[in-house]
Amino acid sequence: MAVTIHEEAIHGRSAAALPAIPAGLRAAGPVIVLLLLGFLAPLLTVAAYAFATPKSFDVFRSFTFANFSAIFDTSNTVWMSFAWSLAFALATVALLAVIAYPIAYGLNRMFGKWSGFIGVLFVFPLFVSENVRLYGWVLFFIKNGVLDGGLKWLGFSGGPEVLYTPGAILFGMLYVYLPFMLFPMSLGIAMIPRDLVDAARDLGASRLMIWREIELPLAMPGILIGMLLTFVLGAGAIAESKILGGQSVITIAQDIEVAFTYAQNWPLGSALALLLVAIVSGLALYVLAKLDLDRILGKR
Repeated sequence: MAVTIHEEAIHGRSAAALPAIPAGLRAAGPVIVLLLLGFLAPLLTVAAYAFATPKSFDVFRSFTFANFSAIFDTSNTVWMSFAWSLAFALATVALLAVIAYPIAYGLNRMFGKWSGFIGVLFVFPLFVSENVRLYGWVLFFIKNGVLDGGLKWLGFSGGPEVLYTPGAILFGMLYVYLPFMLFPMSLGIAMIPRDLVDAARDLGASRLMIWREIELPLAMPGILIGMLLTFVLGAGAIAESKILGGQSVITIAQDIEVAFTYAQNWPLGSALALLLVAIVSGLALYVLAKLDLDRILGKR
């Protein structure tokens, strides 16, 4: 009896000494572990390789800035790859914002509450491999392909030389990333209360004023999410430049792939990847922090 009382006293003190873990934290435990293993651990590994000895696998056993020194060497032209990737990403964001907004607006006006479901239909092409879809465009634009052969069959001299140019790369990025801009933009426009628009119209507001003062600000969260997704994906695009652009333009993602495969220089590839992540995340966070809707819309 005395032993039982002693054990209960010990267990009671141990339970009182341990801090209570909130139920929410316990429930989120599996997700936290998954994020740590699936997201943070690979990122830390890449960061560790970026500071390893060049052309070696001495990760976590050496520390050097030689990989970054090689990137910033004046004789290295890798900065052109960074410039091409960022230029393509920015151009894709700007063009898709102009292309997707009328489509999303028309879907919401035509289908109303079903516009979200209709917007999902634009995501269906993502179920097919990106390479397969891009090679389909190669067959369309290639010499004696669908476009060139069709025009010759109609009596014309043939189609324009489109493939393996920067324009073809930009076209491929617009085609691939349209759903990533359209879907969140459609959701943003769907959040606009129609009663508010009707009230503004009844009070005499013009169509341009309704769009500028009501529809655009209320839809801006969806538009910004679409722009952010498109920019991040576009900065790391590689299939479009390899399949549609050939070797006309080398993007930074191609340089990273070459460093990890043919060159077997994982530290250099990791340094390039780490620098790309820093540039893209820094630009995205800077723009989101500085974006002032009131100033853009002329309220200040």
